[in-house]
This record gives sequence, C-alpha cells and structure tokens, in this order.
Amino acid sequence: MRLIAACSIGLCCALLAATLMGVVPDVHFPSRVFTPRRSRNRLWLQQAGAGLTPARFWAGSIAAGLLALLLLVALTGSVFVAFVPSTAVALFPRGYFARRRRLRMREVQAVWPDGLRDVVASIAAGRSLTQAVNSLAATGPPPLREAFVRFPELARVLGTGPALELVKEELADPTSDRVLEVLLLAHERGGPIVRNILEDLVDATTRDLKLLDALETEGLEMRINARAVVVLPWLVLVALTVRPGPFRDFYRSSGGFVTLVVAACLTAVGMLFLGRLGRDEDEERVFGSAPS
Repeated sequence: MRLIAACSIGLCCALLAATLMGVVPDVHFPSRVFTPRRSRNRLWLQQAGAGLTPARFWAGSIAAGLLALLLLVALTGSVFVAFVPSTAVALFPRGYFARRRRLRMREVQAVWPDGLRDVVASIAAGRSLTQAVNSLAATGPPPLREAFVRFPELARVLGTGPALELVKEELADPTSDRVLEVLLLAHERGGPIVRNILEDLVDATTRDLKLLDALETEGLEMRINARAVVVLPWLVLVALTVRPGPFRDFYRSSGGFVTLVVAACLTAVGMLFLGRLGRDEDEERVFGSAPS
C-alpha cells in the first residue's frame, strides 16, 4: 500500500508539474487506429475553448484524480472507498469543458440571427458584404465580436473568402459552418441576390435554434436527476467512512471490498447506460475541413 501511495504521489506531481509548465509530450500511437479519435478530441477541445492538446488535457485530469485519491485515502483509510470518487474527480474536467463547449457553441448559435440581421441592414444601407461582416467585429453581438475580432485584418491580408474560411474553422460549429458557407456563396455571387439569400438564412437559422432550445429543455431535468442518482450514494459512503467506526472497519475488510467492487461495477454500467440514453448526438460538420 505504501509503495502504491508513493508511486501515485510521484506520478501525480510529475503530471501536475508537466501540465502547469506546458511540457507534456504528445504520445504517438498507430495512426490508423488513433488518428480519427485524436482529431475528434482536438476538435472537441477547440470547440470548448480549452487551448490544450488532448495529451495535456488527459494528463491534467489524471493528475487531479490521483491527488483526490491520495486525499480521500488519508480521510477514509481505504483505497477502495476512495477509488470511485477520485475517478469522478478525474472525469470532472471533461464534464466542465463539455458544459463550457455546449454553452460556448449555443451562445454563438443563438446570436447568429441578430448578427445576420445586422449584416442585412448594412447591405441595405449600401455597404459591401465585406464591410457588413467587418461591422460584426465592432458592433455585432458579443459572441460574434469575439469570433470575428481578427476578420478585418484577415480580409485585408488574405481576402474575404479565405478570412471567412479561417473564422469557420476557429468556430468549428455546424450552425456557423452553414451560415459562413452561405456568406461565402453570397460573396462569390454578389449583386442584389445577396440580401434575399441572407434574409432566407435568418429565417432558417431562427427555426433551427427554436428546435434546439426545445430539445435541450426537454432533457435538462433528466440529466440532473441521473447525475444526482450516481453521485449521492458515493458521497454518503465517504461521509460514513471519514471517522473510525464500524462503517470504516467493514469497508476495509474483504466483505466491504467485494461490496465496493460490485457497487463500482453497477455504477459504471449505470453511467454507461445513462450516458448513452441522455447523450445529445453532435451534428456532423458537413462543411468543415476533413480531420487531419
């Protein structure tokens, strides 16, 4: 037990230091098996605004889990009691960035109708499409200001089309892909048809957002209840074993070990089923670049 604790402390400190210093190496695996998954993970972290590579993200998560394991073992006196809560701590960064990713993407998606109306109004006032999109960086809704902050400079250096392509890849969002593809088409076609195209796009985007809001509202309560059912029993178990007594003695015995193993397996199966049932399928980026 002491050897395991010593190795865990060393590994935790090494991973934590490497994560803080930004020197966690990228581990190279066979490309055929792991490249698609690595590309999806990189896109996922980009959408969440994490600014980390997948290797550094998982290294930081493992370090957090090991630190929690050491603290809980010190409190409860049992590595078996501490294992499942520390695993939950290791998975907490993923849950946090998943929520941040969802909120970040929803913020951008929600303001696209207002942003497009601003673009239509600018075009109606006699501006070109490039000038109308430039105005989003200065007077558009805040999420779009942040997204288009580099667009004026990119448009001057690269041109409007390549600048829109770069913004599309930075946002990495299916709704934004569709909007920016239409803007690219409008830029290429030009003429009075641009305004009609953008007005139709405003209506289509508004309908899509209303549907997304309805779906998210329907599943919110179910997700909260599911997480509470999984987490609360283990929090109660930790509270019962913090102090010496019959509960701690039992869960340090062989019978308690078997009980915890069965409970951990049932929790894992339950989390798997709940995750599958409650997961919102991500829309594929039809207009996005192919993963590399």
